[in-house]
Amino acid sequence: MGRRRRAPAAPLDQRDGIDPVRIRLPADPEGSWATVRDHLVERFAGAIGAEHVDAMLHRGRFVWGDGPVGADEPYAAGRYVWFHRDFTAEERVPFEVGIVYRDDHVVIADKPHFLATTPRGRHVTETALARLRRDLGVPELQPAHRLDRLTAGLLLFVIRPEDRGAYQTMFRDRRVRKEYEAVAPYDRGVALPVTVRSRIEKERGMLAAREVAGEPNSESRIELLEHRGGLGRYRLLPTTGRTHQLRVHMNGLGLPILGDPVYPVVIEDEPLGGTDYSRPLQLLARSLEYTDPLSGRVSRFVSGRQLSAW
Repeated sequence: MGRRRRAPAAPLDQRDGIDPVRIRLPADPEGSWATVRDHLVERFAGAIGAEHVDAMLHRGRFVWGDGPVGADEPYAAGRYVWFHRDFTAEERVPFEVGIVYRDDHVVIADKPHFLATTPRGRHVTETALARLRRDLGVPELQPAHRLDRLTAGLLLFVIRPEDRGAYQTMFRDRRVRKEYEAVAPYDRGVALPVTVRSRIEKERGMLAAREVAGEPNSESRIELLEHRGGLGRYRLLPTTGRTHQLRVHMNGLGLPILGDPVYPVVIEDEPLGGTDYSRPLQLLARSLEYTDPLSGRVSRFVSGRQLSAW
């Protein structure tokens, strides 16, 4: 089997730190599309409609390697087409992304609450990735892992595409020691420290993940650091990285993390008046420790952020 051919480089620059969309024109055995326009209209009929496709073609917003795609361009299966999406205006998250460390290979960022890691859904330009690409002038920057939008703390971004696999593999193979901090109710009846193992599943389209019967696929160690006034400050040490894992495990112990809009009860995290930035989830990715896959050096980084409820 031959090696899969790599897609050519995009002829469009990033916009606001966001890559252009790339599509490859599929095979057309039935000859349904005489022109590229015919395919684009069918492909995006439910999203933007024929009128908007025509307007984008007229303005030269669909391009391939040798220039704009013409409105009557004959269909050519296998060719690549790029374009920029129209972004909905996003409310700026009023907190900055900190930089804990930077060298020729990685950026260790200190993400604030409420800022998504990467573009997804309604959060596109207001993401840590888009901001850092713009602010640092590093268009090829990519994250080696992710944090929930509502969780603050340390993220490792890779600067060079050729290094990305080494760092992503390090996280995939659980060779990174991640330590989190949380503020949640204190209950003297909950015996700590404890290692929680359970099976967590999250259905597409549902906000909350849930623990179900079956072979465990998640593991977290929960430790109490101190308590006062009915609240506890906890150290959380995940071995695995399931969606919402720490939030699910804390809730399962009867210790839901303060400010959580999903556990134990799902509430709207985007009220009609906008996000309530005064009530952040009290969960922080406090530190990252690993042996660098390129240099072999043991590295440890600590967030400078503090949880406001403590």
